[in-house]
This record gives sequence, structure tokens and C-alpha cells, in this order.
Amino acid sequence: MPFPTLLRFFSDDLAIDLGTANTLVFSRTGGIVVREPSVVVRNKLTNKIEAVGNEAKEMLGRTPGNIESVRPMKDGVIADFDITEQMLKYFIAKAHGGRRWVRPRIVIGVPSEITPVEKRAVRDSAEQAGASEVYLVEQAMMAAIGAGLPIREPSGNMIVDIGGGTTDVAVISLAGAVYSRSLKIAGNELDEAIITYLKKTHNLLIGERTAEQIKLEIGSAYPLKEQIKMEIKGRNLIEGVPKTVIVSDGQVREAMAEPIKQIVDAVLQALERTPPELSADIMDKGIVLSGGGALIRNLDLRLRERTGLRVVQADDPLCSVVLGTGRVLEDMDLLRKVSLH
Repeated sequence: MPFPTLLRFFSDDLAIDLGTANTLVFSRTGGIVVREPSVVVRNKLTNKIEAVGNEAKEMLGRTPGNIESVRPMKDGVIADFDITEQMLKYFIAKAHGGRRWVRPRIVIGVPSEITPVEKRAVRDSAEQAGASEVYLVEQAMMAAIGAGLPIREPSGNMIVDIGGGTTDVAVISLAGAVYSRSLKIAGNELDEAIITYLKKTHNLLIGERTAEQIKLEIGSAYPLKEQIKMEIKGRNLIEGVPKTVIVSDGQVREAMAEPIKQIVDAVLQALERTPPELSADIMDKGIVLSGGGALIRNLDLRLRERTGLRVVQADDPLCSVVLGTGRVLEDMDLLRKVSLH
């Protein structure tokens, strides 16, 4: 048996959702084996990687001057090639139980509007990290498959995948995207909006971890039945000392209003550009939400009010993309149809 074939025999092909906020890895034998933040901590003096994933996120905003926290993915694409390669190596080895000599076939979900240069960067990073073959697939298509939509049928399916760096909106029929758009406004933009709002209204400086916590705990896209409040700790920008403020869900909704509006507008634009026959299908089936952004309270109500359509959340919105990517890993015929060239 030739050596590469022997390696293939022992290797375990992987599906990767390489996200701006989190990276998920699906293995053919173990299901989802890695679910960690896309964060790397590097020593600036030695260039040595100190931590990756969960351990690195714990250090965000808490590192000394010679240590920096890096998010190598920005807006769903690679911003730092070398660090992405190191991060992928770590996640691939972790998915294979620490074995570093395996050369798996890898399928990676990417935003629909990725450029040829960005595609090349993702492919190169995965190959340098140890992949024998790399296939790229659209995240929205994978989210639709992961959410269980009948994408091979000649009928319209609409998916809105709100990740950390991008929101991908797509209308899918016969295993192809009839319409797809990638918007560089998603979870991270909502966090930034909360940080900016608190600076302006309370002279309070908070970090991205706190902003994310506020978004998840009291963030909403449509008024709640009962008001909820949260105590927030940060630094007073005028006096430079620690400060605590109480913030309501209404204030956080006001903070996130503009990015949420842009996401809703992108959905409306997709509906306007959908062929009439497929529009009728979407009217029957509704819109499916996936990604971390699907968890924002009452986003479904906001979209329902604006579109007049039924809006449902995928069963496992955080994992829809990687589950769909894992499914095409098992189906070479479908993989050939949906992979980007």
C-alpha cells in the first residue's frame, strides 16, 4: 500500500466552520469534536503561540504588553494568514486526538462573496495546516443543509445565517443558490455597537467579552414583554476609575438598532430579488435563521413583522454550518455540486 494511501486509511476527514468568532470542527467518526473561539494569543517578542481557542479567549483584554490576543479571521475571511495556519493546525490536531501526522480531506465553509484571493488564502492555510485536499463551500448553503432544508428539491428555501463576521442570506433551489449575499454586519458588529453606545451615553469603556455578554443576556431586536436590566462594570472614561451602570434591554436594543436594521434590509432585498415561483415556496415554508445571531431575542418577531412571513430558528443554530458541511463530507456527489472552484 503506497504511503499516502496508508495515511488516508488512518486519517479522518474533517468539516470545518472557520468562523470570525468561533471555529467548529466535525469529524466523520466523532461528530462535532471542536467548538472553540477563533482566538490566538501570541508573544510579540518571540512570535511564539501561547494559547489557542478557549484558553486564548479567557485571556482577551487581560494580557501584558508583550502578549497580544489576535482574531485571525475578520468578516469571515483570513486577516492573518500565518496565525490562521497555526490555529488550524491546533484544531486539526485536537480533532485527531493530538495526532499530528494525519493528512485529512477538509471541507471548509466560507462566505458567499469571498474573492478569489481570499479563497486561495483559505485553501493555502488548510494545506499548510496538514490537509491533503481542500474543498470550499458556501456557508449559507451548508447552514441550509445543516438545518435540514430540502435543498435538492425544485423549490425555494430561504436561509439567513448570522455569524460573528458575516450575515449570509441565500435562496436555494436544486442544490444551487438562486440568490446569495454576504453582508459584513453580524455578531461582532452588534458587540461594537454596544461598546460605542456605552461610551457615548455613560462614558463607560467595556471590552468585547462584556459586550458579547450584554448582547446575549439582554439584547433583543424587538420589544420584550417585560423589561430586563443588567449591571455592567467598566472603566469611567473621564475619571479613569472603575464604574458600574445599570442598563436596560431597551437601551441595548437602541444600541444595536442600526446593524439589526441592515440585516433586516438585506433579507427584504433578497425577497425582492427572488423569482416569483420561488417566492411562493418561501411564503409557504418561511425563513430559517441560523448562526449565533439567530439567538438574539425576538429577531424572528422583527423579521416576521417586516416580511409578513413565518420565521423559524434552526434546531441547532450555532452548529448548522458545520453540520451541513459534515453532511456533504459523506456525500461526494453533493460535494461536487456545491463546492466553489
